[in-house]
Amino acid sequence: MTAVREALPENRYGRSADQLADRKLKIIGSVLGAVLLAVVGWIGYDYVTGQGISAEVIKRQVVSDQRVDIHLEVRKDKDAKGYCTLRAQHEDGSDVARKDFRFDERTDRIDRIVSLRTTARATSVELLGCTTDGGASH
Repeated sequence: MTAVREALPENRYGRSADQLADRKLKIIGSVLGAVLLAVVGWIGYDYVTGQGISAEVIKRQVVSDQRVDIHLEVRKDKDAKGYCTLRAQHEDGSDVARKDFRFDERTDRIDRIVSLRTTARATSVELLGCTTDGGASH
């Protein structure tokens, strides 16, 4: 009796259609993965090098119902000029003060205590952000 073969011998007649499709998918996946990695790297690099000025509130002290003092630490490029916006809020969430503070010194780190005059007693202080004169906001 003769046995009937249903499948072709492996690797005798070249690659099957499934193997070609798998190879194409692997190539497409590798290319898309490399593109995604490049985009994420570019965004990260642009974020790190694009920061002209940034700041951090170290501490705050409510001096009176009309004033709050804020210890602000600013980091920037030596030649960068810009400002940071601070706001103070009352316990009900309403704004009681908002002010921009300029930082034009030719140094890369500035520690300064700034004062906000408030319309009522402040219970919180928030750094809204910093902007360079060129327009980069962080």
